Parts: sequence; structure tokens; C-alpha cells
Amino acid sequence: MRHVDFSPLYRSTVGFDRLFGMLDQLAPSESAPSYPPYNIERTGNDAYRISMAVAGFSEDEISIEAHRNVLTVKGEKTEETKDEGEFLYRGIAARAFERRFQLADFVEVTGAELKNGLLHIDLKRNIPEEMKPRKIEIAKVAKGSKQIEAKAA
Repeated sequence: MRHVDFSPLYRSTVGFDRLFGMLDQLAPSESAPSYPPYNIERTGNDAYRISMAVAGFSEDEISIEAHRNVLTVKGEKTEETKDEGEFLYRGIAARAFERRFQLADFVEVTGAELKNGLLHIDLKRNIPEEMKPRKIEIAKVAKGSKQIEAKAA
């Protein structure tokens, strides 16, 4: 994918620096992490869910932190010292991971659940009342009311 240059837009916009920086970060690179796989879905009008495949990890080995519009999910396997035998093939990934998600303004984490090897993180957008659009009534002029006209000089 080619790189898009946003520098001409910097001259005619004010306050969108963060947006252009986020778009630059979204460009896929060769070193972009692909583990663990995840889905992002809309579950309601202002509700979202991130589902991550974290098979083999327990609740104690996963940490979730939301700070300044960034959601960070970390997983670190504890050392297992089981004497069950030696592995002939190890295909289940047990490596540590860290995933970061940029959250929009007013998006909050409402809960998390680990079920059947999938970590579900529920998100909700809570827009404050003063930020929501409101309808402005147009005042009607009553019929029969007198209008003052300017006198000609």
C-alpha cells in the first residue's frame, strides 16, 4: 500500500493534527503484530465489542488498561513446570503479547469476559448532554402584532 501525504491538508486545517497522526499509524507495516487475532464489532447504536482469541491464557495472565483514549491488552504466560512429558510439536502459541486500540472520545470500557478462549471487551460511547445536538425552536411572530417601521428622512 502506498503512503498518503497529508502535508497539504495541514495548511488548511486547524486542530486535526491528532487525526492525521492516527491515519499515519494505521498504515500497515511489515512489523505490524498479528497475534493474537481479534474482531471489532458494533453491538448497538453506541456499543462496541472487541473479541480476541487468547486460547491458553487465564484471567490472571491477561491485563486490560484504558488510559487517555488508548486501550491496552497485555497477556503474559506464567511458566508452567508440568512433568507431563516433552512436546513433539508445539502449535499453540503461548507467547506474551500486547495490543493497543485507539479509542474515540467519550468511549469507555464497560466490561470484559474470558469465555471459551475468547476475550470479549465491551465498549460504550457516552456523549455528555452538553455535547449532544439539540433542537432549537423558531419563535413565531403572532398575527396582528404591530411592527415598527423606520421613518424616512
